Amino acid sequence: MAFSYDTLNPRQMEAVNHKEGPILVLAGAGSGKTTVLIARVAKLIESGVRPWNILAITFTNKAADELKNRLVTKLGMDAADVFASTFHSMCVRILRRDAEVLGLPKSFTIYDTDDSLRVVKKCLKNLGMEEKQFPPKPLLGAISHAKERLEDPRDMADLAERNGDYRMKVTAKVYAAYQKELHEAGALDFDDLLCETVRLFRTKPEVLEYYQNRWEYIMVDEYQDTNHVQYMLVALLAKKNKNLCVVGDDDQSIYKFRGATIENILSFERQFPGAKVVRLEQNYRSTQNILSAANGVIAHNTERKGKNLWTSNGDGSKIVIRRCVDEDREAEFIADKVLEGIGKGAKYSDFAVLYRMHAQSNSLEKAFMRTGVPYKIIGGLKFYERKEIKDMLAYMSVIVNPADNLRLERIINEPKRGIGATTLAAAQHISDVTGLSLFDVFEHSDEYADLYKKSAALKGFTGTMRELMEIAEDFDAESFFDALCEKTGYIDMLRAQGIEGETRLENVGELKTNLMKYQNEAQNPELSGFLEEVALYTDLDRMEESECVLMMTLHSAKGLEFENVFVIGAEEGVFPGMQAIYDMNEMEEERRLAYVGITRAKRNLFLTAAASRMIFGQTSHNRLSRFAEEIPEEYKEFFDESESRRKTIGYHFDEQPNGNIRIEKTYSEAPKTGDTYRKGDVVIHKVFGKGTVLSAKPMSGDTLIEIAFDKAGTKKLMANFAKLKKE
Repeated sequence: MAFSYDTLNPRQMEAVNHKEGPILVLAGAGSGKTTVLIARVAKLIESGVRPWNILAITFTNKAADELKNRLVTKLGMDAADVFASTFHSMCVRILRRDAEVLGLPKSFTIYDTDDSLRVVKKCLKNLGMEEKQFPPKPLLGAISHAKERLEDPRDMADLAERNGDYRMKVTAKVYAAYQKELHEAGALDFDDLLCETVRLFRTKPEVLEYYQNRWEYIMVDEYQDTNHVQYMLVALLAKKNKNLCVVGDDDQSIYKFRGATIENILSFERQFPGAKVVRLEQNYRSTQNILSAANGVIAHNTERKGKNLWTSNGDGSKIVIRRCVDEDREAEFIADKVLEGIGKGAKYSDFAVLYRMHAQSNSLEKAFMRTGVPYKIIGGLKFYERKEIKDMLAYMSVIVNPADNLRLERIINEPKRGIGATTLAAAQHISDVTGLSLFDVFEHSDEYADLYKKSAALKGFTGTMRELMEIAEDFDAESFFDALCEKTGYIDMLRAQGIEGETRLENVGELKTNLMKYQNEAQNPELSGFLEEVALYTDLDRMEESECVLMMTLHSAKGLEFENVFVIGAEEGVFPGMQAIYDMNEMEEERRLAYVGITRAKRNLFLTAAASRMIFGQTSHNRLSRFAEEIPEEYKEFFDESESRRKTIGYHFDEQPNGNIRIEKTYSEAPKTGDTYRKGDVVIHKVFGKGTVLSAKPMSGDTLIEIAFDKAGTKKLMANFAKLKKE
């Protein structure tokens, strides 16, 4: 099957045609980098490279799957042999093959963040430390960042000693205890997957050479988001053949808080001598005014390679910068603009609201509810973080790896079996003395005086788990899952919870669906394989478009695009945040975040600010964000509501010497319509059309009206915001 390169521009073809040696592709926002990756794989295969000698590393499972599917569509089934994977999935595969060389069981468990946090808490307890004095989450974060730098507990302890840092000394102790707990449970956390693979490559050169020969050509997507351990993995794999292609955008490096280091992309030519650099600057997403605004903002950064985005899409509308009186008016303005767009034929999903922090969504939610705009917040409780799902996964994990003490402790009394903290403590003591796993202790509990009274319950549990282990060996998703639910008593427990349990039962049912889908799609389906997929899955992989306005943080928006984008809170102290104002490196990262937000918009971009904003219970009066001011004048339209709104809604403004405006709000209610509504009234809404009032209920100085619209269905709106007309 021949691949067509006709749609590629000259710079894209330059990247595609480069075969031997390192190459850095600086791919600007919307410049078609995925197309280039796929075309480059096609060109390699056409030149005689065998598909299984190509490794493509992406940052999400969704991106890896998309790459594989597009390759197969374009090139046929041979392209399925290209190994497209995330860093973590690649390392799982490598470690499953050679784990025993490192003293790890091949059936090692992968701990997620919640599991790791429970281990840290256990370590603190064992070390006699109070969680109030040493909060577990920051400790786990410090351990994770140490692993990203390939520092072990001894490295951290030595550094703490040299610096005389007491808190770091404590962290090093917890780190050492944490690693010991993981080792005894036959478990690895996400960071360990990468660190242990680096250790394997460094200590076993024959293993490294095997993979260097296997993957002669390596491509890495989103290279600006890599950390030190990921750089080491790539450098080791590419050292022999040097055929490394990395694709990224230094102007979109926004994950420093996760350990990403922009230095990896900035110093690529020094780290890989002789590297070719290709800049993809033609944008296929946005209008020129949006791109010119982005270029103008990011030009103020000094730590960058430099590029200038352009497009043939035309100039488009200017960027609208709106300074509102307060956050309520800001939200009202956005709701009005959305409804205005809907009235002109747009879809709700054409609109996205981006903010620096989740707390900013409060006033927006209220405005959307009052005006009947459907919305969805990205970043709520994830499916695999719900209690009932984590319980079921814990059962599966113990079935795969009975030495997984952490998961075992989670489920031993879920549902209730009369096995409390005292019994667990006694069992743990026996485990520590004998060196047996908790599962083994439970299985022989009738042999220990301290556990004899509870031995029936403990042996009953292990007997059930042994039955399930046998069922899991001849893996059939449906029969296994049904047996798991019934034999453990978990489903009966949920059924006994009444209405509350109904939703949880539905979630457990959805987990069964996921397990069955895995069985249908996997080449060699095993329970351990399903658990690996779950552990490596991300929230963004599961995000589906729905017919509503999407609200999310700027970080969550990376990689997405929308017809119309609102970036709210464009104020000094909000975006950029107060901390960044006093730190140049932090400010540059904030500016890159602004660049990401601006380049999400395809047709229309709005930057909104509030002259007065209440957040975290405090009212602040902030200047307009420097990012809004850095957009060149010819590409923006600025509207300040201060003067026009002063007389109509009751605000007093006082210009301060520093340029800030002090605002006193004389009343907070929305302007009242003066109309009253009764059941049976026929009304007209500018977007929803004609409807009949079903009920009208006075509420907080307003009226909540339920209206049955002829075409839009039944909606509940607040009268002062709905802007209704009586027929």
